[in-house]
Amino acid sequence: MYTGIVQEMLPIASVEMDGGIMRFAIDFPDALLTDLIVGASVSVNGTCFTVTSIEGSTVYFDAIAETLRITNIGELESGTLVNIERSAAAGAEIGGHILSGHVVDTAKILDIETKERNCRMTFLGDPDWMRYVFNKGYLAINGCSLTVADIDVEGACFSVNLIPETLRVTNFSLLAVGDRVNIEIDQQTQAIVDTVERTLERQRAG
Repeated sequence: MYTGIVQEMLPIASVEMDGGIMRFAIDFPDALLTDLIVGASVSVNGTCFTVTSIEGSTVYFDAIAETLRITNIGELESGTLVNIERSAAAGAEIGGHILSGHVVDTAKILDIETKERNCRMTFLGDPDWMRYVFNKGYLAINGCSLTVADIDVEGACFSVNLIPETLRVTNFSLLAVGDRVNIEIDQQTQAIVDTVERTLERQRAG
């Protein structure tokens, strides 16, 4: 479980492909290494990964073909800055909203509007999961818990507003139009929508 509050923005140390599996490494600061063990879960750009090995301060992860297909992890290269969050401990404060790290898809950045210290990003989604996106609802984008500011259902577009602190501690400030970001929809919203849809289908059938 994660909270959607990015703890560090760290560069990829190395990337290599091995038989269809992408192995990548990240050098962790001491604060993130505390009690970290092989088998622990870490969110990298919002994608849940299992720690496969630790060598000093260098932490290794494996990405399989399905992960590379539905996320932006396959675009990583040495030096790419990624958002990092360790899995939340029991009783930890939920500063954002509860996340699983199970990315459903990527969304492409359509527009970035910066005015004074305000930043709004607009993304192109997919109708398959856009039905779970609502005004003022939650989304995780690259592992960051954000509130939907605006939505265009017909155009499958949505926007979020980013405060200066979010831009400072995450990789959003490095993104450009055309870049892809990882999307995790809010699980509670999905459960409600799916339940209502099934109920309506049964009523129509009956």
